[in-house]
Amino acid sequence: MTVPQTSGSPHTMVIRGARIEGGQTADLLVEDGMITATGVGLSRAGARVLDADGLIALPGLVDLHVHLREPGYEASETILTGSRAAATGGFTAVFAMPNTSPVADTAGVVEQELAQGEAAGYVTVQPIGAVTVGQRGERLAELGAMADSRARVRVFSDDGFCVWDPLIMRRALEYVKAFDGVVAQHAQDPRLTEGAQMNEGVVSAELGLAGWPAVAEESIIARDVLLAEHVGSRLHVCHLSTAGSVDIIRWAKKRGVDVTAEVTPHHLLLTEELVRGYDPRFKVNPPLRREEDVHAVREGLADGTIDIVATDHAPHPVESKACEWQAAAHGMVGLESALRVVQQTMVDTGLLEWADVARVLSRTPARIGRLADHGTPLTVGHPASFTLYDPTPQRTFTTADLRGRSDNSPYVGRELPGDVRWTVYKGVPTVADGALLDRPGDLA
Repeated sequence: MTVPQTSGSPHTMVIRGARIEGGQTADLLVEDGMITATGVGLSRAGARVLDADGLIALPGLVDLHVHLREPGYEASETILTGSRAAATGGFTAVFAMPNTSPVADTAGVVEQELAQGEAAGYVTVQPIGAVTVGQRGERLAELGAMADSRARVRVFSDDGFCVWDPLIMRRALEYVKAFDGVVAQHAQDPRLTEGAQMNEGVVSAELGLAGWPAVAEESIIARDVLLAEHVGSRLHVCHLSTAGSVDIIRWAKKRGVDVTAEVTPHHLLLTEELVRGYDPRFKVNPPLRREEDVHAVREGLADGTIDIVATDHAPHPVESKACEWQAAAHGMVGLESALRVVQQTMVDTGLLEWADVARVLSRTPARIGRLADHGTPLTVGHPASFTLYDPTPQRTFTTADLRGRSDNSPYVGRELPGDVRWTVYKGVPTVADGALLDRPGDLA
């Protein structure tokens, strides 16, 4: 795709010949941050014209689960660098987990995060509030104050830690009903995973590493869907990773429980066999599972049991990963690679169409998080937040593809399909012709 040499307003654009969610081909007219016309042969005097022939137009991607590390851990990531990584991957909104320092458990902290995201200008940074004070699992945080703050928090999680006490979990589920909130659970029984280094099974036994059993995830999910049913509240399950967890969510939905679930790109693609090389890039929580689990979560995403894909983008400084396996931190970065991995695992395998990708990577995460201006159709009257994606390239993913502060990606050296060519956030380009802009809208 080429950009004409003639100048044009970055706030008025005509996108010509894009395949809308992989289906019909149409032009889009963007003016003042909104889509003002669709059709064929559109034009506007002074508009910048983008030739999108062969590109798929998707609503801006929305990630319900990222770690931006700021405040407190800026050596790993900042709100600015994480926003730039997100835009590179085609995202226009991210939900920031609260495991910062100080923990995002008050209105003041979440409002600060929101303001820093607005100042960066690449994506909407929507804070997630902690469920408990300091994420210590002892008493509820200021859920109502965060919900009433300028950040309008609607998702609450102690991610990184399980809300293990069933009474506190029940109280949280009851409390968030007052403002249509949702509790996002990191499902991990801490007593069953003490010292765990990888998935429990044949490979962990062969390697002599302490195992993280599937039942530690599944038992918490089973408990929490029953609690959510009992109190009539919304529950979201973070980074689901096992075949048994898929079965429990499927069962709960058939019962009418208001539960949603996410799967990460790495759990759609990678397996525990990669741990044999002791490369800390593959150390993550929950751990990489068996091949059977990978197939199960793919099928669960395809049939709608699993609602969304979320990256669990978890940057770390080099010293936390360039060390022996047992001392290494858990986590992987994933914003820049997510759409490409979803294409490889779900679209190229025939399990999803591009319209489904729009659903699991944009519309549904925006709905779960109650982010009204994202995940909207690419039609007249809706915000112009979208990505133009080329599904045809096949190339090796390298550290040059990363735009965050950390490079702990499990995909470096792996061939992945596709390429994000443009990301447009509220009518302003953040990625142009495959290149991240130094400042949003700063086109030549």
